[in-house]
Amino acid sequence: MTTPISGEGGVDAYAKLAELGLTLPKVVPPLASYVPAVQSGNYVYVSGQLPLVEGKLPHTGKVGAEVTTEQGTELARLCALNGLAAIESLVGLGRVVKVVKLTGFVASAPGFTGQPAVINGASNLFGDVFGEQGRHARSAVGVAELPLNAPVEVEMIVEVA
Repeated sequence: MTTPISGEGGVDAYAKLAELGLTLPKVVPPLASYVPAVQSGNYVYVSGQLPLVEGKLPHTGKVGAEVTTEQGTELARLCALNGLAAIESLVGLGRVVKVVKLTGFVASAPGFTGQPAVINGASNLFGDVFGEQGRHARSAVGVAELPLNAPVEVEMIVEVA
């Protein structure tokens, strides 16, 4: 097993968040019958996170129409930050060993093919916060609709000690 990201010899995720000027938001309450995150063995599975800020979506609609690629990228970053809050509330960021997998869903206008650029917002946040341990496998998928007319949704799997 590798060393947790926060702690002796590892990256201090809390310090990195502070350095980036970010604070963890409150955990987004589930919109249906699920929990924000669940642990099974050494893995935490984070439910799909919308880019909610204080219970509201900063933008709605499809990326490539009502929402620009740049706005979508920032929304993906917000999704990732909400995912970190879910991990913090369940096990604490100090137990994270590795970001394993990220799946991003982008509500896409017809013909929009920039899903990877949008989901880079989430991927880059993990790299900024966790360094090499934040590098992960990933899928970036275009979809017709997302809950609440959100432009982006992100789910993740992390390994914990």
